[in-house]
Amino acid sequence: MKGKTRRASWTLPVIVFAQFAGTSIWFSGNAVLAELMQRWSSSPPMAGWITSAVQLGFIAGTLVFAIFAVSDRFSPRRVFLLCAVAGALSNLLTSLAGDNLAWLLSLRFVTGFFLAGIYPVGMKIAAGWYRKGLGNALGFLIGALVLGTAFPHLLKGGLSSVPWQAVIVLSSCVCLLGGLLMFLLIPDGPYLAAGARFNPRAVVTMFGHRELRAAALGYFGHMWELYTLWAFVPVFLAAYLSGVPGLSGNVSFWSFLIIGIGSVGCSVGGLVSARVGSARVAFLQLAVSGICCLFSPLFFVAPPALFLAFMLLWGTTVVGDSPQFSTIVARTAPPELVGSALTLVNCIGFSITVVSLSLMQWMADLVPKPYLLVFLAAGPATGLVCMKSLLRRNRVTPRPFVRTR
Repeated sequence: MKGKTRRASWTLPVIVFAQFAGTSIWFSGNAVLAELMQRWSSSPPMAGWITSAVQLGFIAGTLVFAIFAVSDRFSPRRVFLLCAVAGALSNLLTSLAGDNLAWLLSLRFVTGFFLAGIYPVGMKIAAGWYRKGLGNALGFLIGALVLGTAFPHLLKGGLSSVPWQAVIVLSSCVCLLGGLLMFLLIPDGPYLAAGARFNPRAVVTMFGHRELRAAALGYFGHMWELYTLWAFVPVFLAAYLSGVPGLSGNVSFWSFLIIGIGSVGCSVGGLVSARVGSARVAFLQLAVSGICCLFSPLFFVAPPALFLAFMLLWGTTVVGDSPQFSTIVARTAPPELVGSALTLVNCIGFSITVVSLSLMQWMADLVPKPYLLVFLAAGPATGLVCMKSLLRRNRVTPRPFVRTR
């Protein structure tokens, strides 16, 4: 490898850990939701407000980073570090928000903005080190991202006897550690290349190209379900436990397992897609998660073991199709517009999560808890219908690329 920086054996583990650590601030507000609801005497819609604020911040950050080509103009490692520091600080200030709800939501927005310089940039750093075997590398990174999202719930489950602020402080410290490790231990890779500048023309291309349109609409249906389910998992679990006499459980710990097991769905889905294609894997996982939406009221009255097994299956499939959608979008977009298409699909997808969360927020006080998550099935159903042309043609073959989630 003459003339190029050699890749050490610990390069991928460090990048994976840094990605996990950096995204640990994403759901830190949701992990302490019960305490925040008590502070403001709020109902379950609080979960929608907190998550929507982060999503809106991420949408804004993604557009700003893309339009100004931040990770192309500056070293991605430096961008990752600075965003990890800024994200950790904004997350830390959440614990000092006091009784000011507007301040809390503003800080969650800022946290989401700087996450746009952590998780997509982390993927670019990995791509700078891996040309052959990039698919496997990104599979690990995607799994790390899902675990990072779930990590605050694990902290809350293990620190239930200490103030909720401890979860915020620890997740901020973990995020900062990830940024430092990425900057200090991982130099810019030998395959790091500048990406194409953002091109708004990708909007016309995305909806005018049949296969790209099908992939994008399938992803949008997936996003309608994903973050709303993740945000309301603790609420749904708490409602189930309250309805079973004599049953108690650690809601935060089980929330971590249900969200975190999605990393298994991503990894296994990636392996299977190498044999059967990304479209089939995405279609199957989207179908299973959609069925879980529809049957959630039945399992709400099931025995605890069956209910938890059902929720783990749902957690596995709800995000397992995510990397496959990115692969399909990257494969079907014109080469000169791949980066712009992924940015637009990402932004539109996250905008849809805000709509879904807002609707759930409105429904939370009107719909009985067993039926609360049924409406999420509209997303997978729409996505499956739109993806049928991809499945019939079977044209999409696996090709690794930065995921949209």
